[in-house]
Amino acid sequence: MRAARLGIPLIFAIVLAAVLPARAEPVKVRVGWITAPASMVPLLFLAPGAAKHLGKSYTFEPLNFGSSTLQITAISQGEIDIAAFGYTSFPLAIQNGGLSDLRIIADEIIDGAPGYYATQYFVRKDSGIEKIADMKGKVIATNGLGSGVDIAMRSALSKAGLEAKRDYTVIEAPFPTHKAILKEKKADLVVGVLPFSFDPELNEFAKPLFNTQTGIGSIALSFWAARKGFIDKNRAALVDLLEDTSSALRWYYDPKNREQAVAIVAGYLKRPAAGFDSWIFTKRDFYRDMDAKPDLKVVQSSVDKVKELGFIKDTLEVGKFADLSLVDEAAKRRH
Repeated sequence: MRAARLGIPLIFAIVLAAVLPARAEPVKVRVGWITAPASMVPLLFLAPGAAKHLGKSYTFEPLNFGSSTLQITAISQGEIDIAAFGYTSFPLAIQNGGLSDLRIIADEIIDGAPGYYATQYFVRKDSGIEKIADMKGKVIATNGLGSGVDIAMRSALSKAGLEAKRDYTVIEAPFPTHKAILKEKKADLVVGVLPFSFDPELNEFAKPLFNTQTGIGSIALSFWAARKGFIDKNRAALVDLLEDTSSALRWYYDPKNREQAVAIVAGYLKRPAAGFDSWIFTKRDFYRDMDAKPDLKVVQSSVDKVKELGFIKDTLEVGKFADLSLVDEAAKRRH
């Protein structure tokens, strides 16, 4: 009799398990990023309490790359789910990589937005280089051929009548090494991407020759793109991710959180907070949309510039390769 009574709850549990849907596992989302804090990918969810959906509907794995172009192979082979592409790598991924199912889903940063930071390109103060035309016969360092800053540099030099290989040499090196490369005279022009452009030592021996705004104009330096199949399969989780992304950005930009926000960035990068306090999350930083919504006009204009410079064969109709419904739905929850 006792065995029979024990069997009833067991049978009931089995019936419930068969009737009720199994709880879905969180969607694993692997996201590419290049350099922080220009990219907030590795920092976003260090903001306390910002990611209410994290670990429930999705998990978040930041994966670091040396340049945006390296993510073309990664996303094509299923090694990442969201790539941090820019105005140069995105059309290359579609036209050369055959990834016509890519869709822009969120924004990261605009370089050279009016009133905000524009990437600076540095030369040594003792180099004798006073204008772009003086770069003839010199060496420039980029983080990767075809990257956003690479094209911006080439654009500025092209306006001065200088062409790669014919008039100057290009070498590739990760952003963190550019200061040493310039100091040791292994290159004559390097990229001062954030946070490196505010390095006191760099500014002691080097000076900006030009910036993105003067070299090429405002550009869509980084935005998130995913393949249509991944979006369709995981739409609900991606909306949750974008809602959390917006919440995190707002937390970092909220003046009442400033001291803690600066401390988080400094702690992650293992640098003194004083090196960030004067510029991060202000207009001395890159422009970020608080809803992470891409400005497709800026993206289109940026891609058109790449075509004009001859770095891609044809321009793209950017709107056909964007799905803003996710970020719009996430924004509606807030507003």
